[in-house]
Amino acid sequence: MTATADMIIAQRKTRRALTLWRILAIVAVVIAVIALLPRGFNKPGPHVARITIEGVIMDDPPRERLIRRLAENDNVEALIVEINSPGGTVTGSESLYEAIRHVAEAKPVVSVMREYAASGGYITAIAGEHIIARGNTLTGSIGVVAQVPNVEGLMEMLGVEVTRIKSAPLKAEPNFTSTPTPEALKAQEALILDMFGWFEGLVAERRGLSGADLSEVTDGRAFTGRQALKTGLIDALGDEDTARAWLAEIHEVDADLPARAHRWQKPKAPWPLSELENATAALGQVDRLLSPMPRLLAIIQ
Repeated sequence: MTATADMIIAQRKTRRALTLWRILAIVAVVIAVIALLPRGFNKPGPHVARITIEGVIMDDPPRERLIRRLAENDNVEALIVEINSPGGTVTGSESLYEAIRHVAEAKPVVSVMREYAASGGYITAIAGEHIIARGNTLTGSIGVVAQVPNVEGLMEMLGVEVTRIKSAPLKAEPNFTSTPTPEALKAQEALILDMFGWFEGLVAERRGLSGADLSEVTDGRAFTGRQALKTGLIDALGDEDTARAWLAEIHEVDADLPARAHRWQKPKAPWPLSELENATAALGQVDRLLSPMPRLLAIIQ
């Protein structure tokens, strides 16, 4: 009995030892395979970064953080900003512009417009050093707008009254329950003109326009890519291949480098702009969906 027990114990020890060695062998094989994989599989090597700006532009801190980190990423040789946006809030467009300019101070940045890059989408584009669009891309629409629906007549018809107690005459003005006073409209206009002055100044600085040439492109109208090329709003007609050719020629960025998309977790926009993002193909819904408090927008409708 003792001999049998000793044999059982010995067999168990042997099995444990074999199991341990098998595990160590598997770990060694995995480590060897990882070491032999192409560099780009486990750690991105040199590449051209690409970010895509789509839909209505709003303030988005995760997006801005990701973009700014590209400036410090040694593997990023250049940045392509792909834009398919009708614009958005002025503040959201401003924060996006500043993040892209941060990258442009360290690396070449080229903007590629798709179907549209208007208003806040154009603010995004001029953050780049070079702008490319399709011939029929919709761009421009340089301006700022605030819209507030007025349902005063409807409320009177329904017999609904709203009592408002305010600390000052211009508090929460204009609002959708009453006709705005001349003073309220003047105060709102001052906000819009101040933001428009900032937008116009960006266009003048980034595109080297002034005088009549600047006035022509900042009167709020939209342009096709062909028209934008003639007026100096963009630099070339084409697509991402055109952008890569420009990067190779001007900045000696290897045309054979892979392009790698960098993405961020997009926050869900608060209602009603979440609905607006889902309806960018029908932007006439802006009037119906915007909240009663006026939002200052750089957007094409």
